[in-house]
Amino acid sequence: MGIVASTELPQRIDVGDLLVRRWADPGDLLPRLEAVNASFDLLHPWMEWLAEPATVESQRAFGEAAALSWPAADGSCNYGIFDAGGAVVLGGIGVHARSTAQVREIGYWCHAAHTGRGIITRCAAALTDLALALPGVEQVEIRCDEANVRSAAIPRRLGYRLARTEPRAIEAPAESGITQVWVRER
Repeated sequence: MGIVASTELPQRIDVGDLLVRRWADPGDLLPRLEAVNASFDLLHPWMEWLAEPATVESQRAFGEAAALSWPAADGSCNYGIFDAGGAVVLGGIGVHARSTAQVREIGYWCHAAHTGRGIITRCAAALTDLALALPGVEQVEIRCDEANVRSAAIPRRLGYRLARTEPRAIEAPAESGITQVWVRER
């Protein structure tokens, strides 16, 4: 994929046999809800936003917020990961403006039925390249709890370096309270 500098991330990205697109279609509500809840046992230990199974109301609110503006008011660009036809939800990924204008953070989750296939690695690679092509962005971070070995494997595979660890309040059941901050620079 050739990268062209833009002031914002695209709303749709083709990643070979995967489609990464903005969560803006009202038709995404039930497939997203089903994917999140089918993955509850995998995600709940690590995701503070999934303390309980997702509800129609929580997913509707998420979808409505995602549809309001691009990027969102907080600088986030939240995407669904789909099969090439756009019908099957395989996971979610987002690029977030968290600390400074020069830094973006990537976060992700994968549907439990689709782990171990390189889906998140490929999508995170594409979004890393796109984020680093944004004017003024010098660094992309991936943060994960040090006990979340599967999540930490993604930045390692993509050539990120472990820049530091930071103490963090435990917000999900499996967290250690130590966040790894993986960094890739322009």
